[in-house]
Amino acid sequence: MIRVGIVGLGVMGRSHARILDDVDQADLVAVCDPTDEAMAWAKKRRLVGYRSYRELFDQGRLDAVIIAVPTRHHLEVGLAAIEHGLHVLMEKPIATDLEEAQQLVAAARKQGKVLAIGHVERFNPAVRELKKRLDAGEVGRVFQVHSRRQGPFPSRIRDVGAVIDLATHDLDVMRYLLGVEVVRLYAETERRIHTEHEDMLNALLRFDNGAVGVMQVNWLTPTKIRELSVLGERGMLHLNYLTQDLTFYENSIATGAAPPLSLLTGVSEGTLLRHVVDRAEPLRVELESFLSSVAGNTPAEVGSEDGLKALALALDLVRSANEGRVLDLARQASP
Repeated sequence: MIRVGIVGLGVMGRSHARILDDVDQADLVAVCDPTDEAMAWAKKRRLVGYRSYRELFDQGRLDAVIIAVPTRHHLEVGLAAIEHGLHVLMEKPIATDLEEAQQLVAAARKQGKVLAIGHVERFNPAVRELKKRLDAGEVGRVFQVHSRRQGPFPSRIRDVGAVIDLATHDLDVMRYLLGVEVVRLYAETERRIHTEHEDMLNALLRFDNGAVGVMQVNWLTPTKIRELSVLGERGMLHLNYLTQDLTFYENSIATGAAPPLSLLTGVSEGTLLRHVVDRAEPLRVELESFLSSVAGNTPAEVGSEDGLKALALALDLVRSANEGRVLDLARQASP
């Protein structure tokens, strides 16, 4: 049994606690949150509660900790956990800026500890099935990946904007699906409701393989939308994160016996196929993956480098919008 603690009992922290109660390989030992309401919740759940994370780390006799505090506290709490010899699952984003993220990565590497980042969409069964289909060549050469992550303003988010909170998910998923890096990007952001940070993003990304990424993110839409589509020469795969539905829309010209793909000149509507997805709660899959890494002391499925790259791209999007220009990342990376 892996002895686990949780720091931060907001929406995500309590979701982790609910699932850990039902995971065989984990023993949820104690939780930490400074508020009276959170301590009352912990007592009701018969969990040992601490108001100080340092007390939890000193007294809890933990193997691993889930850190679900506001982003501005990630560095402080994360470094303390790693210094106490704990494996860490850090809710995304990894940190507020690249310097802090790099400190966390270096500390975990030095101590030989797992540092997993909670990009939970990577563990959505429909995303995993989509990745398998792409790798098998179902859509052929990929032309475009288009994501829509929109919904109402979340009152619980105050320390970051929509790009850091939401777009990091899609940046991570796009890199995972395509297996290549972004070489150029451009973004437009708006601040309509949020008083300190952007609450709308429209962005274009160019990947190293020539594919184009289109991202639409906002906290202004009065209904929750979580969708992604991958368009290629053989058709389009469309994913609904919320329902875990995955649908293939065939380009019948491309999938016919003739002519060869190299001679294609058109697109025609073909068969619609709904792929079978073994549905599961992504957060549970994520926790089981993290615990497996801790048990074997193996790298996390979504590790600190993934978190670092997603954050770097999100910050580049913000910079592009603020400066009103295209950022050539390939040129920046060259000596």
